[in-house]
Amino acid sequence: MDARLPSPSTPSETTAELTVRLGSLAANFRESLRRAAPAAIAPVVKANAYGMGLAPVAHALVNAGADTFFVARMEEGIALRKLLPRQRIFVLDGIAAGAAPALLSHALTPVLNSLDEVAEWSVLARRERRELDAVLHVDTGMNRSGLSHNELSTLVSGIRHLLDGIKLVLVMSHLARADEPDRDMNWVQLARFKAALALLPSAPASLSASAGIELGRDFLFDLVRPGLGIYGGNPVASRPNPYRTVAVLTGRVLQIRAVQAGDSVGYGAGYTAAQPMTLATVAAGYADGLIRRIAARGRAAIAGYFVPYAGRISMDLTVLDVTSVPANLLARGTGVEFMGDTVTLEELADAAGTITHEILTSIGPRVHRHYIDL
Repeated sequence: MDARLPSPSTPSETTAELTVRLGSLAANFRESLRRAAPAAIAPVVKANAYGMGLAPVAHALVNAGADTFFVARMEEGIALRKLLPRQRIFVLDGIAAGAAPALLSHALTPVLNSLDEVAEWSVLARRERRELDAVLHVDTGMNRSGLSHNELSTLVSGIRHLLDGIKLVLVMSHLARADEPDRDMNWVQLARFKAALALLPSAPASLSASAGIELGRDFLFDLVRPGLGIYGGNPVASRPNPYRTVAVLTGRVLQIRAVQAGDSVGYGAGYTAAQPMTLATVAAGYADGLIRRIAARGRAAIAGYFVPYAGRISMDLTVLDVTSVPANLLARGTGVEFMGDTVTLEELADAAGTITHEILTSIGPRVHRHYIDL
């Protein structure tokens, strides 16, 4: 059995497990820093650190040298502030209606995405009689969040009044197609971002996340915001992955059975054995993050042997065709890799018909998180 898989003696025999390699996470942070030089980097730890666990990930990144973080929601920022009392924390979603005082009380810096948010933060600054830090998000083509072209024009025309009490510590935008390096839209957004910066007060700038780093020096500016890369995902699918594997998703064999040709497997009897087969029922299902569509095209691994799915993935259980695995490697409690060194994150996402980000953030809360220094 692969030593990196859980052994049958581990207490949680009927649970799926996500092993998070904090040493690899830290190495990926350093690799992002090297690739983005001379820009600084601020890791994105939203969605429970991409499903890997906010507290251990945040502490590992601080130990690796991170001093600035991005989250999506204010609630995430509050949770992170309890862990990190001194680091800068930027909240991408900005200011929910009436939430400005809470952001201030937890020392969270909002990313201002609209003129309404700019106005609310300015009002609070005047009330507090002090300057308040903020990030300004300018939309350059995503049409998702950030100041539109018209809002930017309005802001520029009344900049002294509208930004009264606000200290811009960063101006940012977000690339729509950075994972496709040859797309003209990347250069269109770059030009729009530079034009916006020329109209605004001088401040550090940020355009790129993990994939944007790979577009070259023109896209780096002062700060990049890596997410996927530090968690081991490949930011640009058409290129080799420069990052180490961080997340390993495993389950355990609950039962092994022999079936005959013509026997059906799973809900809907949608899978029929074409010949005598050996099947393994594994304690992992779509409640653990194994998206049901994976079964049609995907594969798992046991001791380095690839094994296809047999029948539908159900909520708690998955059946695998283990006919090709030597019998001496199969037993109750045997570890099964669904994602890791053998079945990559990218392969699993492709089988599911989705992206790597969704795979990571779909891993359910009942999956046991196990942290190692590897």
